Amino acid sequence: MSYTSWRGVVGLIKPTHRPGSLEELIRLLPEGIGVIPLFVGFQRGDEEEFRAAVQAYEDRVQELAKLGVDLIHPEGAPPFMVHGYKGEEKIVKQWEEKYKRPIVTASQTQVEAMRALGVKKILGVTYFTGKINDTFTRYFTEAGFEILAMEGMSVAFEDVGRLASQEVYAHTRKAFLRHPGADAIYMLGSGWRTLDIIKPLEEDLQVPVIHPVPARVWSLQKRLHVRQPVKGYGQLLEEMP
Repeated sequence: MSYTSWRGVVGLIKPTHRPGSLEELIRLLPEGIGVIPLFVGFQRGDEEEFRAAVQAYEDRVQELAKLGVDLIHPEGAPPFMVHGYKGEEKIVKQWEEKYKRPIVTASQTQVEAMRALGVKKILGVTYFTGKINDTFTRYFTEAGFEILAMEGMSVAFEDVGRLASQEVYAHTRKAFLRHPGADAIYMLGSGWRTLDIIKPLEEDLQVPVIHPVPARVWSLQKRLHVRQPVKGYGQLLEEMP
């Protein structure tokens, strides 16, 4: 690999072709970490499409392993959460044994971040509605957390990136006040552009916010044996527990 990637190279598998979260990740990662992105290309964002995507992800895992990346990170928590906490773990272990590369999914980085912050009771907010939020709740319950609610926003899958972060802030704040007792807020999905509200939410509501992008940055650093805190995006990246 190039010497410009002197701290390591991460192979990403992006669930959609949406711009935004890839740029955010690259900006927040320390200098010297290279990124090679591949894409699955979800269109509908429903449970049926997520369940059918295992082979598409594996094809890209295989491609990245052949390229010799140091770490493979399949993004998109829902496509793995639909298989359950233990089911996801089984899939990842099989891929690691087969392709001889360390692998961590988005949902695994989020569970690890919650544990590192000592979180027990979670309020979740998502840009999904209906029964799939129950699937997300089951996943985190299996992982050992108490989920007070998984509050969805009604928005078309292809329009998630157009939501104003202030709308998401208002939705999150109202949900938090409706469900007292949470010791963390979990924001599911990298599709919305909400990095700018992490710190205000933490300051206003006095609990940490687990957002997919900072959780990803924190976990990738940890696995590459790098520790470079980043200010302005919440407790997880500022403290690097």
